Amino acid sequence: MSDENLNWAMPVMRAGYAGRAMVYAIISGISLFAIWRGGAAKGTSEALSMVERSPFGILALSIVALGLFAYMAWRLVDAAFDLEDEGTEAKGIVARGGQTVTGLIHGALGVATLALIFGSTDNGEGSKTAFYLSRLMSWPGGQIVLGGVGLITIGAGIYYLHQAWTQSYREKLQANHFTLHWNRLLQIGLAAQGVSVLIIGLLMGIAAWRHDPNAAGGIDKAFGWLSHQVYGQTLVTGLCVGLALFSLFLAVNAVYRIIPRLRDPDVMSVAQKFKDMAEGA
Repeated sequence: MSDENLNWAMPVMRAGYAGRAMVYAIISGISLFAIWRGGAAKGTSEALSMVERSPFGILALSIVALGLFAYMAWRLVDAAFDLEDEGTEAKGIVARGGQTVTGLIHGALGVATLALIFGSTDNGEGSKTAFYLSRLMSWPGGQIVLGGVGLITIGAGIYYLHQAWTQSYREKLQANHFTLHWNRLLQIGLAAQGVSVLIIGLLMGIAAWRHDPNAAGGIDKAFGWLSHQVYGQTLVTGLCVGLALFSLFLAVNAVYRIIPRLRDPDVMSVAQKFKDMAEGA
């Protein structure tokens, strides 16, 4: 399929990143409000449940669900047609496999959001996760599988942190006033996401090692683990602020992301702009 025939992927990408940005804005916003009121930070399911109970909650969740499904579609199309030019060698295959898995995970989150809309309830994010992990570890080799998933998740966290440190994401963002002058906020947001994913992966590894499904979970478990460390409340608040900036990072990608195979030759990336500025100094 020619690159010209893939232009329809651009609005799907924009909708997907916007939907993902909404999820992180909800999690970080509700968590910061809860902390300010003396409570605890919220996980994804609990945060979305609070939105569902609010005025216009159904409409908001419907928009979030559509965005998550759009992000799933974008990642699957991205992987299938290699829109990011990852290539067909081992490194590229791994990257495209990661895109596929990421897409499916966000599709599952979209299904969970629809379940909230249509009245399906559970006993909370933590108990639901523990139930499924308990089932997994009861299978032959289930403990090893969970450990492997934990290692992959740790790798994803390190990858986010590496992107933040090297600022390689600038190669796929259009250069403009915002992306040039507010880059530090985007860098902090991406690093915060790396920290949260790294903690989630570590907790999965601990759960597999101890054969304790209650030790693993999503962002709620990461918040809980941080809160028990020295200066825990400060660390949790900092992570919530960082995830709010990650929401900003995703929103900026929704508007200004460059897709290599659909790239306008007249559009300059942030990385190229900084390089030209350095050479001209």
